[in-house]
Amino acid sequence: MTRRPQQLGPHHDGSELYVPRATPRLGDVVPVRLRVPADNPETAVWLRAVRDGEPRLTRASLESADEHERWYVADLPVHNPVASYRFLLDEPGGYRWVNGRGVHDRDVPDAADFRLTVHEPAPAWMDEAVVYQVFPDRFARSGDDHGPLPDWAMPAQWTDESIAAGHGVAQQFYGGDLCGIEQHLDHLERLGVDTLYLTPIFPGRSNHRYDASTFDVVDPLLGGDEALVSLSAAVHAHGLRLMGDFTTNHTGAGHEWFERARADRGSAEAAFYYWTDTEPGYVGWLEHASLPKLNYNAPGLAERMVRGPSSVIGRWLAPPYNFDGWRIDVANMTGRYAADDFTHEIARDIRATMRELNPEAVLVSEHFHDAAADLAVGGWHVNMNYSAFARPAWTWLAEPGTKASFMGLPVPVPRLGGREMVATMRDFDATVPWTVTRHQWNLLASHDTARLRTVVGSAAMQEVAAALLFTYPGTPVLFAGDEGGLTGVNGEHARAPMPWDAIDAGGPGWDAGTFAVYRSLIALRRSSRALRDGGLRWVVVEDDAVAFLRETADERVLVLLARAPWSGARLPAGLADAEPVNLYGGADLGRDLALPGSGPTAQVWRLA
Repeated sequence: MTRRPQQLGPHHDGSELYVPRATPRLGDVVPVRLRVPADNPETAVWLRAVRDGEPRLTRASLESADEHERWYVADLPVHNPVASYRFLLDEPGGYRWVNGRGVHDRDVPDAADFRLTVHEPAPAWMDEAVVYQVFPDRFARSGDDHGPLPDWAMPAQWTDESIAAGHGVAQQFYGGDLCGIEQHLDHLERLGVDTLYLTPIFPGRSNHRYDASTFDVVDPLLGGDEALVSLSAAVHAHGLRLMGDFTTNHTGAGHEWFERARADRGSAEAAFYYWTDTEPGYVGWLEHASLPKLNYNAPGLAERMVRGPSSVIGRWLAPPYNFDGWRIDVANMTGRYAADDFTHEIARDIRATMRELNPEAVLVSEHFHDAAADLAVGGWHVNMNYSAFARPAWTWLAEPGTKASFMGLPVPVPRLGGREMVATMRDFDATVPWTVTRHQWNLLASHDTARLRTVVGSAAMQEVAAALLFTYPGTPVLFAGDEGGLTGVNGEHARAPMPWDAIDAGGPGWDAGTFAVYRSLIALRRSSRALRDGGLRWVVVEDDAVAFLRETADERVLVLLARAPWSGARLPAGLADAEPVNLYGGADLGRDLALPGSGPTAQVWRLA
């Protein structure tokens, strides 16, 4: 079969081939490069950079050329904390712009311009991190006696199905604890992950613990402070890192501060909350009375929550707990209410506290939607990347008619083509600096969503999804149990206990084949600098197949993902300077770079 040749267009991203890796300082001048195919008809290339709100154009110089491509370079002054820029191609009969969303033969707004920022990126260890999310109540029981259950808890057997909705969804209690997690760290090591992220560990009135009653102690039901000290020591002894989860937006209605505030409206704590004249008398997160919202107008609240070593943020970063960072729940709502907007100030306070106590700590926001306005101002390092990764991936890979809920939308998960998936990814990726994109917490499921296997419907499609997760720019994050094909139609139903008996026996109830896929893909990512640090060039975007290049100065890797059989394609010969080597999937590419049309499949080759 004759496969149609693919054409590559002009390209720039923020990776090392195009922009020096070091974080610039105000006043620096940074060389930025544009790559143009040899058959492109440009007569000149210009850099358009915005300084103090006004765009200025500088002609780029031709730096190098060969039979395949030309490289242009121009100097970008970092005059503002965020320096935005794009390229102009002067071509016969017109011009084209190159920005983060691609190449355009029309004028475009600045929203998708490339960006350099003087703000510190996520710590270097995030370059190689693979994160494993654990919901403590559902991971493992140690068998330790932690005392009588509270009156809110509805005891469940470890093999009971998780309640998906209605009565008991937040009260169903399985009794997983921190010691149980410690006893199963070998599972994480066998899988190949290196960062353990725990959802909240403070006491509350629910199994999820986002309704904290205090921030001063670890929930006794999880083993208390001593269990966290022991787990942290074990995690770090195994060469792993430990991330916590904190609600800066609200407390629980049973929190000691809120109880004091209700009892004495003249107390300092009374100013910590928003009060109303309507029921229930205060503002709750998304109108939930169980989650009263914090008011950062209050004197002293920031010092208690986020500012300095004695704050909640600071205390748990310090010995003997030694968290390596925080994921901030509903970060997009923190400090925002009506005319109030303290979000960026709070995020910067957390960063400053981290810098003082542990400069290597990472700060991750939870924001299900468009987080661009919050990600280039020196606050959150990165975001849980639902909008630019999870949602578009679902729309491409979802099984037709899946029963999975679509992340809060009152519509089914649509099944769209690869073009729509890639366009969505590019739309959102283009609005943040590359230093953010390369560390974004990419995920395909979490404790707040349906399980991946339920979305995609089969082990074969889950392999394609996992291959996307572990080869795309960013930090892969997986929810405990996805590596064994667990199922669930929504976030609550997905919080199924880990089936340790089935894991030990190799099934049923645990897909050992999927576990092997995840283990292999994690190992593949660790073996390739291009898959960890490289840029991103899309080379095939079809309804049923996509392919992209990940490139560093010393390596070029090609990734092909197909959800179904497709027509195949042939890539330009200049992409490979040696016989391609298959790294995953087993298919032969050949020197003619003919992409196979089989599917579903995930294939990875090293080209150079």
